[in-house]
Amino acid sequence: MALTTFFIGSYTQLLSSEIVGFGNGITTVQLNEETGELSVLHTTKTINPSYLAISSDNTFLYCNTEVIEEMSPKVQAYRIKDDFSLQFLNEQPISGGCPCHIEVLNNKVFVACYMSGNMLEYPIDESGRLLECVKSHQHTGSSINLERQEAAHAHHVAIHPNKEDIYVCDLGIDTVKVYTFQGTELISNRLKDIEVEKGGGPRHLVFNKEGSLGYVINELSSMVSVLKYIGNKFVNIGSYGSLPDSYQDKPSASAIRIHPSNSFLYIANRNFDAITIFRIKGDSLELIEYQHTNAKEIREFNISQDGNWLIACHQNSNDTIVYKIKPDGRLIEVHRAKAIKTPVCVTFLK
Repeated sequence: MALTTFFIGSYTQLLSSEIVGFGNGITTVQLNEETGELSVLHTTKTINPSYLAISSDNTFLYCNTEVIEEMSPKVQAYRIKDDFSLQFLNEQPISGGCPCHIEVLNNKVFVACYMSGNMLEYPIDESGRLLECVKSHQHTGSSINLERQEAAHAHHVAIHPNKEDIYVCDLGIDTVKVYTFQGTELISNRLKDIEVEKGGGPRHLVFNKEGSLGYVINELSSMVSVLKYIGNKFVNIGSYGSLPDSYQDKPSASAIRIHPSNSFLYIANRNFDAITIFRIKGDSLELIEYQHTNAKEIREFNISQDGNWLIACHQNSNDTIVYKIKPDGRLIEVHRAKAIKTPVCVTFLK
């Protein structure tokens, strides 16, 4: 029986009026590839692990505890044991508010903090433990949405396939900030910063395998910004709506993923609670369909390494839904579970 292992993070306590968590922390889950059914293997208790990152050798897992700055958020390191349970290694304080995304590259962990608008760097030692923060990259500015863009709000860290450039979506300033390694030091590369449509609110970014194209989902408009690498930087070459023209509610895009084949792009929208599926055709996108999930508040989803499965997490209805991905990119629901409360992210072993 073929099994795929992954981890789900959840909100465990109140963060705001819109985010009320009832989860237990980080859950280890296995997918039966024959039936699509899910099995819970282990649960590791921690506070609001809203995003997870796994080292390239599948040995370590890192998470942020998403709380306001006054509640002392942490970045945590765990060893992934042979049975896929987690062994706590250590933690470091986060100098920022509401850390909402985390990524790992080689011997460094990067954390984006929404409320304080900064991105922090943490070295990792040979045992996988986190060392003290070595640098905080502070964003500044604002944009036209006075309610949501009154200040910088770093939201997502994306590592370019070249493993040299780091892209940070900042919802508050309608900009994807770019950082480049010079030796072992990460420096701001303002000449490569990418501006998106005013009021869009860039939330997440994905690249194709070659790193020649990027796709930004803008939370406040639900528009997808298509980026193309021209010369020595990415240029915004076009935008596509991820909601139907008939949609009248408030846009609230939450996640974006590219299929491992580079053939399809998937976008999640809250309120609409559906996954929008595009076919990637050269530099453009072609709408395939909207896959309604019949659940509430689709927060995040992810695609298995082999491209066969999509797992979607719903924050407010506690639904974790398993979809089989068809050759044409469309989705077929094969399983639905409610065992994990307030699920908000899913990360597969590599």
